[in-house]
Amino acid sequence: MQTSTPRSPGPSRTSSAQRAATVALTAVAPISWGTTYAVTTELLPPGHPLFAGLMRALPAGLLALALTRVLPRGDWWWKAAVLGALNIGAFFPLLFLAAERLPGGVAATLGAAQPLLVAVLAVAVLRDRPTAWRLCWGVVGVVGVGFVVLGPRARLDTVGVLAGLAGTATMALGLVLAKRWGRPAGVGPMALAGWQLAVGGLMLLPLTLAVEGVPQRIDAGAAAGYLWLGSMGGLIAYTLWFRGIGRLPVGASAPLVLLSPLVATLVGLGLGESLGLLQSLGFVLALAALLAAQLDSPRVPRRAPGDGVRDPKRADGPADDLPAEDRPAHHVPQHDRPREGHAAGGRAR
Repeated sequence: MQTSTPRSPGPSRTSSAQRAATVALTAVAPISWGTTYAVTTELLPPGHPLFAGLMRALPAGLLALALTRVLPRGDWWWKAAVLGALNIGAFFPLLFLAAERLPGGVAATLGAAQPLLVAVLAVAVLRDRPTAWRLCWGVVGVVGVGFVVLGPRARLDTVGVLAGLAGTATMALGLVLAKRWGRPAGVGPMALAGWQLAVGGLMLLPLTLAVEGVPQRIDAGAAAGYLWLGSMGGLIAYTLWFRGIGRLPVGASAPLVLLSPLVATLVGLGLGESLGLLQSLGFVLALAALLAAQLDSPRVPRRAPGDGVRDPKRADGPADDLPAEDRPAHHVPQHDRPREGHAAGGRAR
């Protein structure tokens, strides 16, 4: 009786599982960020967006530095300063300002435009041309989120809208630059997050003291809100976020921010809001766009021999996987090419 040995999972299956795990962990960040709007309006003292950003950034950054005991070296001093200014120092106060002046869902919708901004910036900074697949689904995601949170009763404040758009732009640029620069060797994602949180917090400290000061009263609810924003929405979220964007393509990580407005909507439902038919449709569209952006675009089936001439410019897979006669000339391995001085089927010139 013949027995067969069990097959080990192929590399493609293993890599797919690893990517799915990376996507799931990275998604924790925008999920936690989706709670920011409810925490801001329900728990934090109003009129203090700078102080909220300071409390979210500086304690978490100092804690990360104490835990990792790693400081930037060389040109990473100015790179960390730039990323900290974009992702934390500028983004946090703009985020809280938009959250205070706009309904949570409306403020989150402005952030849903980030995948499209990232696609544009990636062309200029990374020389990474986005695929039509992800661009189309990015538009679908923005439309879907718009259906969810924008309605006839949506209150639009000019200052809040400008703050939300500016915050979205700063974080999009920070994401692209973080993808371009990566992480220095031997530095983990928590250390990278800690550098940026500390830099952003130190930027906000003098500005907060000069403009807003400390709220007159911080009750237990506000203290819990600051703790949540600094821990789950700060250090933990940004550690997972920078870990993920270092491993995922920029076109796959950017659409994950669609989770933030969707979570904000779900939190609103828990606070007594309701969804109509159009909003439910938008929710489904946004989820579909989020999932589709994690998939590769459908590939055109390969032509069978004799069906016509294969277009050598069509990138539908590694050319070395094709039969030798179907490979473009520049992909034909050396042993498959005719030797110098001999033409296939002819004389040497």
